[in-house]
Amino acid sequence: MRTAYDVETIRAAERALMARLPDGALMQRAAAGLAAACADLTGKVYGKRIALLIGAGNNGGDALYAGARLARRGAGVTALTLSPERTHAGGLAALRGAGGTVLDAESEAAETAVARADLVVDGIVGIGGKGGLRPRAARLASLAAESRALTVAVDLPSGVDADTGEVHGDAVRADVTVTFGAYKPGLLIDPAHAYAGALRLVDIGLGLPVHPAASTALQHDDVAALLPRPTGESDKYQRGVVGVVAGSARYPGAAVLATAGALHGGAGAIRYVGPAADAVLSRFPETLVSAGPPSKAGRVQSWVIGPGLGDDTANLSDVLASDVPVLIDADGLRLADVEAVRARTAPTVLTPHAGEAAALMGCDRQRVERERLASVRELAARYRATVLLKGSTTLIASPDGDGAPVRVNPTGTPWLATAGSGDVLSGLTGSLLAAGLAPVDAASTGAYLHGLAARRMARGAPVSAQDVASAVRLVWRDVVGG
Repeated sequence: MRTAYDVETIRAAERALMARLPDGALMQRAAAGLAAACADLTGKVYGKRIALLIGAGNNGGDALYAGARLARRGAGVTALTLSPERTHAGGLAALRGAGGTVLDAESEAAETAVARADLVVDGIVGIGGKGGLRPRAARLASLAAESRALTVAVDLPSGVDADTGEVHGDAVRADVTVTFGAYKPGLLIDPAHAYAGALRLVDIGLGLPVHPAASTALQHDDVAALLPRPTGESDKYQRGVVGVVAGSARYPGAAVLATAGALHGGAGAIRYVGPAADAVLSRFPETLVSAGPPSKAGRVQSWVIGPGLGDDTANLSDVLASDVPVLIDADGLRLADVEAVRARTAPTVLTPHAGEAAALMGCDRQRVERERLASVRELAARYRATVLLKGSTTLIASPDGDGAPVRVNPTGTPWLATAGSGDVLSGLTGSLLAAGLAPVDAASTGAYLHGLAARRMARGAPVSAQDVASAVRLVWRDVVGG
């Protein structure tokens, strides 16, 4: 599992470690890891042109010491100092001693050095930086983006917020970010995640606690451990029965896709309630259909309600009154009363996209997309529900507040932004709820498999919601190693 910590926690761990180490030893560890990563990226270091963008403080020091190591291996290293009077003195001395060149970033030669570089190292601002880049730094960052050079960010791209993933103004767009000690939430969460490029974690010996982590991202082993497995004694009811209330005369396909997600998510049986029974049965004859209401459809271990629902408030009220986990999506989010959701004693999962989240919060969509971490936490607290906020990075927050880390889904592809894909995700996640997974685990595991399925089917080309549903069992097999 990738675990990200906020700046305050990382700073405390750094202080504790530095108190036990010789002066400057921690920076040398970081610089050694950074230099090794840069060497891997350039291949043959000798003769390569490397430009260091150097701000004030320790982030610039890390870059300068790494530059000195690369200069000793034959690279032509030029440091462009944005705050010459506040540049890390020890790092400057080391670079000069190794044969490196130092230029004022205001000079005309500085722009030439960036334009001609094979590698640009962003050491402008560290994890304590707030706000966008200042004009001169923004100009150099823009030149780096326009050049043929690879850009490597030191710890995180300058101009992004380490704790929130927000980007306020100009920021460095890195091809690779070499981060030290632990991941930072901003490296995992958009919009900042899009600026970070590929991530490389350098272990510098920080003694970080298991809790409190700010955010986590599941990996294959974590998902494999969570996925339900039937035993020889299992029957269809023990594996979990999902109730699906979806579709309408106008949108019967939503019912079909939600049912597809549930069936491919390992449910033992699906009970469908709604007006699209004929469409569902024609595609999935194993579905158990009912005229409703949901409370009369038979025993279920979870309900999925909302995709293509139209204005069916009666069935929504019936489902919300149940004592099993309920997942609410699409039209269900528009119709659900906040107090009715908050009053539930069984778990509730909400799965909005940014537009739906904005409507629930009473704000504009741009705010949600700009402040994804704050938005998912706010919704979870307001509705006392687990919230899966869909988007360029899908986030899952529990109603437990600041004490629980937000899960970040690392899978997916832009091709997943297609009609009906959310319906599949709802059914898949509902199936995992019925199997007994905790709400946060069901939502994050569902998102993980859903994203993997889309990647597998797309491979650089358009993908449909049906493609994604059909591939769930294939990526499930890949994850568990079957």
